[in-house]
Amino acid sequence: MYNDENNYHYTYEKGGDQPGQRYDARSGGEPAPHCQSYSYYQPPVQEMKPAKTKKKRTGLKIAALALVCALLGGAVGGGVAWGMAKGSIGTSEVAVTARPATEVVVKTVDGQTAMSDAEVYAVGVNTAVSINVTGTAGTNFFGQPVQTASSGSGFVLTENGYIVTNYHVVESAETVKVTMYNGDEYEAKYVGGDEDYDIAVIKVEAEGLQAVTLGDSDTLNVGDHVLAIGNPLGELTFSMSGGMVSSVNRAINVDGTPFNMIQTDASINSGNSGGPLFNQYGEVVGIVSAKYSSSGSGASVEGLGFAIPINDVFAMIQDIMTNGYITNKPYLAITGGTMTEQMAAQYRYDITSGVFVYSVEEGGAAQKAGLKMGDVIVKIDGHAITSMEDMTVVKKQYAAGDTCTVTFYREGAETTAELTWDAVPADQQTADETVPQQQPSSGNQYGGGYSNPFDMFDYFFGNRYGGW
Repeated sequence: MYNDENNYHYTYEKGGDQPGQRYDARSGGEPAPHCQSYSYYQPPVQEMKPAKTKKKRTGLKIAALALVCALLGGAVGGGVAWGMAKGSIGTSEVAVTARPATEVVVKTVDGQTAMSDAEVYAVGVNTAVSINVTGTAGTNFFGQPVQTASSGSGFVLTENGYIVTNYHVVESAETVKVTMYNGDEYEAKYVGGDEDYDIAVIKVEAEGLQAVTLGDSDTLNVGDHVLAIGNPLGELTFSMSGGMVSSVNRAINVDGTPFNMIQTDASINSGNSGGPLFNQYGEVVGIVSAKYSSSGSGASVEGLGFAIPINDVFAMIQDIMTNGYITNKPYLAITGGTMTEQMAAQYRYDITSGVFVYSVEEGGAAQKAGLKMGDVIVKIDGHAITSMEDMTVVKKQYAAGDTCTVTFYREGAETTAELTWDAVPADQQTADETVPQQQPSSGNQYGGGYSNPFDMFDYFFGNRYGGW
C-alpha cells in the first residue's frame, strides 16, 4: 500500500479489516511472519540518490522474503497434496485381475457348433480377401485417359483360388489385386459376373487356400446374430463388424435394379462390398453389398447394411465358374423401356404404365410369343408390370426354358400369349443392358439401336432401356 513516507513496506491485513503490520526498511525491524502481498513505492529520483546502498540492501531483503514465502507456500501445498494422495490412494485399494489373455481356438465349421464372435473371426478372417482394382474412366480435357482406383472385399470359395465378390467392385477393372490376411498378394483375372445380381467371380493362381463353408440363407430369422469381415473405406483391412438380422427378403432398389437382400444392423461401409456375411456357426450366408447405402439419396443412414442371400446366387456362381457367364439367365429378346404418361399422350395410347416394346429380336422368345414393336407388356403370369424395374424383379423368378403367360396392350386392348424364356446369349452377358434407344418417330416407325448416352428422348422422359 502507499503512504507519504519514502520507504518500502509490506502489509498483511487479515480479513481486510485490521490495521496492517509494517516493515520499515530503515528501522531494520523484522517482517510480519505471514506475507500475502506487497506493494512497491518508487520515490522521486532526486530523493533516492543518497540512498543507493540502502536500495541495494532493501532489494536483497525483498528477494529473500519472496523466496521464504515461496518455500513456505510450496511446503504447505506439498503437504496438502500428500495428504490428499494418502487419503485417496493410501486408504483405498484398486482391484486388478490377473486373468491371462483369452486363447481363441480355431474350430472346424460343422454347421452345428455355435461360436463366439472371436472364434468366427479366427475361422473366417483367412477366407476373406481385400481387393484393389485400377482402370480408366474416359479422358480428360487433353484427351488423356483418366486413371481410377477403388477397393472392395471378397472371399475364397475354393482352395484353388476362385474368389467371389460384387460385380460393381470389379466391373471395368483393368487390373485386380487380391491381398490375403497373411499379406500374400496375387494378381487376379476376371472370370465372369452379372450386373443384375451384382455377383462376380475372379481367379488367382494359388493352391491350398483356406475356403469358406457356405450356409443356408433361407434358415435365417430376424434377430439372428451375423458378422461381416471386410475392407471398410478401402484401408481398414480385415475389420469385423457385428449385428443382428434386421429383415429377410428385403426388396430394395439400387440404381433402378431391384434386389432381394438380407438387412442387418452390422456396420457396412464402402469397401465392405463383396465380403462375406457369417452366421454364428461360421458359415457364409450372404455377400455383403455396400452399394445401396452409397448410391442412395445422400441422406445419412445408421444401422443399415445389406447382403445378397447366398442361396439366391450360388447356382449362378457355379455357372460362372464353369462357363464364364450365367447360361440359364432368362431372356425375353426385346428392347424395351418404361412406359410414361408423356409417351402415352404423344402416341395416343390409353395406357400410361408398363414396358414399351421398341423392338423384338428375330426368332427370339418375344417374337415366338407374338409380341411386336409398339406393344406394352403389363403383366407376366400374375405379376403386374408397370416399369422396367418390375420386369427385372419378375424375370429373376424364371430360368431359361421356363414358360409364362404374358399380357400386353395393343391397339386399345389387352392380349395374352404363352412365352418360353430364352437364355441370354453369351455375347450379351457383359454387354450394357441399359443403353438408351433412339426416340420412335411419328407414325409408329421405330429406329434402330442408339448408343449415345445423352439421347434427348432418354433425357426428357427419364427412361431406362435395355435388351431383355
